[in-house]
Amino acid sequence: MRFAVEEINNSTYLLPGVTLGYEIYDHCLNSVNIGAVLDFLSDSSTRSVPFGEGYRQDRHLPKVLAVIGPSSSTDAFLTAPVLMSYLVPLISHSASSMQLSDKGRFPLFVRTFPSDKKQVDGIVLLLLKFNWRWIALLGTDDDYSQDGIKALNEQTREHNICVAYESTIPQSSSDVGHMLRNIVYLNVKVVVVFATGQPVTDLMRQAIASNVGGIVWVASEAWSLSQSIATMPGIGSVGTILGMAVKGMALSGFDQFLQSTRNSWNGSFQKKSSAFLGAARNQESCNQQCSGISASAIQDFDSTSSFSVYSAVYAVAHALHRVLKCNKKICKRPEPVFPYQILQKMKEESFTLNGRTISFDKNGDPPPQYEIVFWDTTSQPVSFKRVGSYASDSAGSGIRFVVQEEAIKWHVSGQIPVALGSQDCIPGFKKTLFGIHTCCFNCEPCAAGTFVNQSDPYNCQPCPEDEWSDDESAFCQKRTIEYLDYNDRFSIGLLVSAGLICTLSVATAVVFAVHHDTPVVKSAGGKMCFFMLGCLGICCLSICCFFGVPTTWKCILRNPVFAVFFTACLCCLLVRTFQVICVFKIAAKMPKVYEFWVKKNGQWMFVTVAVGLQIFLCGLWVGIEGPHPFNNTQAVRGQIIYDCGMGNMFAFTAVIAFVGLLSVLCFACSYFGKDLPKDYNDAKYVTYSLLVFFFTWVAYLTAYIVYSGKYIPVINAISVLASLASILVGYFIPKCYIILFKPQYNTTAHFQTCIQDYTKTISSK
Repeated sequence: MRFAVEEINNSTYLLPGVTLGYEIYDHCLNSVNIGAVLDFLSDSSTRSVPFGEGYRQDRHLPKVLAVIGPSSSTDAFLTAPVLMSYLVPLISHSASSMQLSDKGRFPLFVRTFPSDKKQVDGIVLLLLKFNWRWIALLGTDDDYSQDGIKALNEQTREHNICVAYESTIPQSSSDVGHMLRNIVYLNVKVVVVFATGQPVTDLMRQAIASNVGGIVWVASEAWSLSQSIATMPGIGSVGTILGMAVKGMALSGFDQFLQSTRNSWNGSFQKKSSAFLGAARNQESCNQQCSGISASAIQDFDSTSSFSVYSAVYAVAHALHRVLKCNKKICKRPEPVFPYQILQKMKEESFTLNGRTISFDKNGDPPPQYEIVFWDTTSQPVSFKRVGSYASDSAGSGIRFVVQEEAIKWHVSGQIPVALGSQDCIPGFKKTLFGIHTCCFNCEPCAAGTFVNQSDPYNCQPCPEDEWSDDESAFCQKRTIEYLDYNDRFSIGLLVSAGLICTLSVATAVVFAVHHDTPVVKSAGGKMCFFMLGCLGICCLSICCFFGVPTTWKCILRNPVFAVFFTACLCCLLVRTFQVICVFKIAAKMPKVYEFWVKKNGQWMFVTVAVGLQIFLCGLWVGIEGPHPFNNTQAVRGQIIYDCGMGNMFAFTAVIAFVGLLSVLCFACSYFGKDLPKDYNDAKYVTYSLLVFFFTWVAYLTAYIVYSGKYIPVINAISVLASLASILVGYFIPKCYIILFKPQYNTTAHFQTCIQDYTKTISSK
């Protein structure tokens, strides 16, 4: 501080015509601190400190314009509030507590030494650089250490770094030994020591004595360049020591200044002119003997803070330069300068000193400039090697963090030590925590259809609907889209089959129309045959809805349309069989029933009621939850199958059950009419048709339950076509064969002969 003041006073460019004065107090005791502060605040003329109603901030001119110091955060907490009451700025050169950045509590505090928050940021970056996530935190019982440990705890939690052990360094060596044994027991390989003073020395001495090696010690700036610890015998056995050190700077001419003033020290540095409070030792205040200390020892001991003190003096001088409106020749302001004016200009000031920019952020903190040092214990004496740096601008952006890994001589076979609670899981495995630390976990595989990545390593996340994954996957893959396309060979085959059935239906209708007055056509049902053939044709057209990308209308026009029109066909078969039975077996025994059936046109009434009931069931099915398109992602891994879901299964079952009931009734009527005249007896043909229907639909429903692949629509379409073909081939084709190739059997005489033979047979029984 004296060096900076005299350098400024001996120059003319900064404060021409103005001489800075100073008054130095030792800060070794709180009582001395308070006494010094009160002396600084006293009126320069009355030597008293005004307070209460007699004090006015805009008129009171204390002895000093600014106070530089103290060096510790604890002392700053004590002195800053007192100075704040009188608007006297406090500029510290080494008080680094994060609390001092709170402008609500310390609005007049400024420092040229970076806040511990920045140091903590640098330490965390160092831990992350080497992926050290299982650490111990050690500190001392002071504000500097406790604030740093608290900030480290917060930062490590944010970055998933586990603090396996945390403690304040005890005073007794036995307790220190017990603490070290706990660290070894927990398999901690990285220890961050954010501490000051003698406890750190005791800690390292006990680590050497206890033969605690194989550890990376991360030192805070308070002891990262400690010569007393570096010169301990056996210090190389404790492991690797890395530290954060504030970037120092050599002061040109400082060595000569120390040599020229050392012999002139006579026990007092007090001068009557007052401007600053510095940190140099005052022998009268604490009876300290300084004359035996060499200049080199003082310089080495204070090398990290020398530039901070130097720049603090220059910060005040530059602010005073602006307040006094100085140019290179003269300072123009004649009126008195008040301390608060110095603070205002200082916060606005940014200047270059020895090639380094000096500035302050909104909290009065300078931008951090740290060096990462490595203790090379292989050299004698131990050397502090710069292996990296951490710096940022005053706005906190543009962070620069660099570590030269090759320059560090690791204690573990030259390899970077591993500090992990549990080994990282391989890709595809999630972390399942046990215990209280996030670094202690088991690895469990992710099931198929899920994945795990670094954004959330503790949960297996489901793949999106259009993606899939195998077991133990770290990512999902896109699914392929599958559906029954019109160009598929099965689609072509089914469409050809549907066209053939439709063509045969039309051809049959033509044959029946040409021979509509013949006995074969009349016995087959007459006009009702054309209704049946029309229903078969419409069912054939519904086959087109089974192909291509499913839509809502395609799904509805599949099975519901088939169910309605196939129900109509079955009803026609049923009433035709029932009507033949009525003619030959019921008319004679129950003439009134037969008469009612004929007069009321019972066959069409039954068909209408049955078809109407089926339409109602299908409408209920569609209304509740009908067939609808859905993306089937469960059937085949890696595929999305576009298909139609059946919707409400109870409604679907009711529709199929009604068709099945009609089939059973039709089969029963055919069985009862098996002994009728052969030209009226279609029992074997109807039985064949119904058996085909039962077999195909049982096969489809079974496949629907056990198989969900791409070709389910194919099985469904085959069931529909087989049901239609069974009626066409089993009922209509034999009659067309008689009409076209056996015309002798398609005569009235032949049918009458058959009836007479049946009557004779019945009569003989």
